[in-house]
Amino acid sequence: MRLPLIDPADFNPFQQALYDDMRAGIATGFSAFKTSDDNGKMIGPWNVSLHHPAVGKGSWELTKAVNAIGALPANVKEVAILVVGGHYRAAYEIYAHVAVAERVGMPLARISALVSNIKPADLAADESAAFDMVLALCGGGPVPEPIWRLAVETLGDLGAAQLVFLVGVYAFVATTLNGFDVPAPSRETGA
Repeated sequence: MRLPLIDPADFNPFQQALYDDMRAGIATGFSAFKTSDDNGKMIGPWNVSLHHPAVGKGSWELTKAVNAIGALPANVKEVAILVVGGHYRAAYEIYAHVAVAERVGMPLARISALVSNIKPADLAADESAAFDMVLALCGGGPVPEPIWRLAVETLGDLGAAQLVFLVGVYAFVATTLNGFDVPAPSRETGA
């Protein structure tokens, strides 16, 4: 880990406002996994955001905006995030979204395949279309036309757009986590 955890008592006003906003958002949408230590110090991408609050605020606002689109069901979003996390081998992102995927009832064999960027045979049509689109986006270059058309046909125009934005957000998060060498907490202890 390249950035020490910041004690909330040491925040400047901008960091405090960002911290408060992130904590409120975490309480409603990111409660399946550990986001802070026992003293309230944020871990994962939130710690990076607090060290670089101008970028952190922008990243957090983009995350909220993409989630607010609301066109994709939770299972489809988790398929996408697990593929992105696996592609980048981002330990904290994988840790966090394995927990979310388990909470929505995804079988462990499916989760394992997704983080390995292997398409599980038991995906529903919307999950399958999302998998293909995410894998194409992670591979670089334009999404091939048949993959795009199937995503729009299956997820709708807004769902396909949200999927593109979701991949962008989580690719940014994964790159941030890897660049600052942010570890995943232990699943057994949560620390």
